[in-house]
Amino acid sequence: MMQTKDDAIIRLRGVSKCFGAVQAVDAVSLDVQRGEFFALVGPSGCGKTSLLRMLAGFETPDTGSIEIDGRDMHGVDARHRPVNLVFQSYAVFPHMSVAQNIGYGLKISGCPQAEVQTRIDAALNLVKLEGLDAKMPDTLSGGQRQRVALARALVLRPAVLLLDEPLSALDAKLREAMQLELVHLQKTVGITFVIVTHDQSEALSMADRIAVMQEGRVRQLATPGELYETPNCRFVADFIGRINLFDADAKSHTPGRVRINSPLLGGIERDGTADGPVTLAVRPEKIQLSRMPVAQAGWLELRGTLTGIAYFGGYCNVYVDIGAAQPLMVQITNAGAARTLELSTGGQFWCSWRSEDTLLLMD
Repeated sequence: MMQTKDDAIIRLRGVSKCFGAVQAVDAVSLDVQRGEFFALVGPSGCGKTSLLRMLAGFETPDTGSIEIDGRDMHGVDARHRPVNLVFQSYAVFPHMSVAQNIGYGLKISGCPQAEVQTRIDAALNLVKLEGLDAKMPDTLSGGQRQRVALARALVLRPAVLLLDEPLSALDAKLREAMQLELVHLQKTVGITFVIVTHDQSEALSMADRIAVMQEGRVRQLATPGELYETPNCRFVADFIGRINLFDADAKSHTPGRVRINSPLLGGIERDGTADGPVTLAVRPEKIQLSRMPVAQAGWLELRGTLTGIAYFGGYCNVYVDIGAAQPLMVQITNAGAARTLELSTGGQFWCSWRSEDTLLLMD
């Protein structure tokens, strides 16, 4: 469970890292709270894995400081840090049984033999591998091998568990199940988890807070709901979930109010302060698709031609040509509008949404 806001177990201050001419991490400062499930997300090359490796002690910052559990990590090698890392490839020893894999770290750390088996048994129970202690890794499923890797890390009782793309090797259905298990496991053991993933939906479903990275910097750090509903820039809005974007120009005309002009959406007034180019955005599920205009005050409406339908079982993504460079994406459920609208390419439809569902993005 997350603790008070000032109970940080990880403190990064001005952390930077270059590899040759490449600035992998650029002056990152953030706190991770004790007992928090924290995610680092972003596209390939954004710096999230480099940041994780610096936490683990496998890389050294060029500048800045890292503090873990109240201790400055400068000069502390990976073996002596209060963290453990679960790799993308699991790194389970193929020649050792499940129990031997889990107990390996305990034995080399000098844990008393009488305690080793007790802790192995507790770890097996924690990750739901009871009765599989004598099995060899090549007889296990991908999900079971992942659990062995988790148990081997957790049995050492680290202050922080670092996870580097831990579910990327699993198929979609098992990945979703393991997401739920990881969240339950983290809340059960109460250890701080820091996960790196390129999959924003994975982070949204698991993390208490998420840091979205781009080109070595943190663009926004917030809860999943805040990132999705109130992104602070165009990059975050486009990276977290699906979204429709409109170029526009803004001009502040009274204190606290801004007038936005969009070639497609016309003029909109909003609270805020902005001058110059901005972006307007709306999530696909906020848009209503209909044969007739809504014609209500406070709604924005565009008419267009349906050009494509992508079927996903419980919902459809419908694409409507509104005369822009990209078609407008509208998400509709297959239990509702998709059944009644008789969707077909070439049909004329109205796309409508409330003005307040339009996001104003400054950057």
